[in-house]
Amino acid sequence: MATVELRFSALPEHVRTARLVAAAVARRAGVDEAVLDEVRLAVGEACTRAVGLHQHVGITAPVKVALIEEEKQFSIEVGDEAPHAVPGAGNPGAVDDAEAEEDEMGLAVISGLVDDVEVTAGEDGGLIRMTWPTAPAVLPPV
Repeated sequence: MATVELRFSALPEHVRTARLVAAAVARRAGVDEAVLDEVRLAVGEACTRAVGLHQHVGITAPVKVALIEEEKQFSIEVGDEAPHAVPGAGNPGAVDDAEAEEDEMGLAVISGLVDDVEVTAGEDGGLIRMTWPTAPAVLPPV
């Protein structure tokens, strides 16, 4: 299992770099060419969401992206350190209602682009894990 990790300052101008790196690693991992645009868009949306959450709450920690190549799948994890509201646990500094609505829209876009998405969130941050199937590498004839 090969993993590429990327950390970047929570600035919008770094999202493009994350998109390009994700597409390059996905291509090398064997993700179908027809799906690469969806990979780029989903990663861009997830990273933009994380940057927005960090900026909204004033967090200076970097946004974390892990690109994970497994035997028959390729996964991308985008993590933020913004506190998310946990039901029943008075969360000072957590994302407010307006930000939550924008957050839901971003997650809806990601869900429309990726069939296999897991979203976790808590007081210490959130993580979006997106997974795509890969094709086995075809070696040229000798």
